[in-house]
Amino acid sequence: MLALLRIISIFFYFIFINLLLVIICILRPFHRDNVHLAGKLYSSTCKLLGLKLEVRIAPEALNSGPFVFIANHQNSYDIFTICAAALKGTVTVGKKSLKWIPLFGQVYWLSGNIMIDRKNSGRAMDTLKGTVKKMHKRKLSVWFFPEGTRSYGRGLLPFKTGAFRIAQLAKCPVIIVAASNLHNKIKLNRWDNGTLIIDVSKPQELDSSRSTKEWTSYFHAAMAQKIAELDSEVAAGNR
Repeated sequence: MLALLRIISIFFYFIFINLLLVIICILRPFHRDNVHLAGKLYSSTCKLLGLKLEVRIAPEALNSGPFVFIANHQNSYDIFTICAAALKGTVTVGKKSLKWIPLFGQVYWLSGNIMIDRKNSGRAMDTLKGTVKKMHKRKLSVWFFPEGTRSYGRGLLPFKTGAFRIAQLAKCPVIIVAASNLHNKIKLNRWDNGTLIIDVSKPQELDSSRSTKEWTSYFHAAMAQKIAELDSEVAAGNR
């Protein structure tokens, strides 16, 4: 019964949030803080899920930027959880086809996210340069899920290099956004689904000491270590 009530309430609340965001985005289309606002609204759904969010942000991450944020992508609940860490002046880089999803797609487009054509691999470098140009022109930070897909309990998947190539081209630091384990954490028929910790780390410059692939491996290891630390903390506190 609880699960059914949750599904119904989340469905209508999600529609309400998107309708509200459509109105806001029409009033201020492509505003640099639209994604930050959307993240706050979407993450408020966690109260209906019985999940407590604990977001920790390094003070250095609140500086002007721009930055390249990299986050772990666990499952479909990410839209309600890790999005809470999206800071002002941050947009995501997503595929153009997302804008055709009813309601959500229009919000995603009007929020000012950078839309790219992932099918055209032959123009990969042009896409990277175009993203960097938009970052500089609009003074934006960008958010990536470098795994490229949801992990669904398989652990942290290998990273693609796109985020790190952009960081090098844009000459801006990378920030790790790590969330503790979410796999099988949420049970719709359970009142209390515990705590999810999200950690936003200090910015780190990509110098010439490593190649792009080496930096990719470095940040993968660093994120995996941070996730393990957060998981241990959640387990120790029985949260």
